[in-house]
Amino acid sequence: MAPPLTHTLATLSLPRSLVWVDEFQWTAPLRAQEYSITGALIVDVATRQAGRPITLQGVADHGWMTRAALADLWALANAPEAVPLALTLADGRTFSVRFADGNPIEAEPITRAELPQADLPYIVTLRLITA
Repeated sequence: MAPPLTHTLATLSLPRSLVWVDEFQWTAPLRAQEYSITGALIVDVATRQAGRPITLQGVADHGWMTRAALADLWALANAPEAVPLALTLADGRTFSVRFADGNPIEAEPITRAELPQADLPYIVTLRLITA
């Protein structure tokens, strides 16, 4: 079976050229080290259950979204219910995600338009975390 042509978030299609830029900047094991009063090293290890960042980012020459698609994404990010969403990457991997706190969507138009049309392309950065 051929891989999908796009990433999908819930029912929205995202350009497959949005690259997961922080894929290898997170690890599941969480370690804390300290010394006891006797001088022995104490290492606590736990496994993170969620919260892995998934930042999908476009750049000036690829990963663009139209203003109309961006408006749909923005509406999804601003929905009052905070239910996990299904993210399927173009390579077939799937994740249960939420929008990251703060500024989950950054978008900059390719050109400045006084009256932007629905098909105006934007460079997008989308910040998600695993649920």
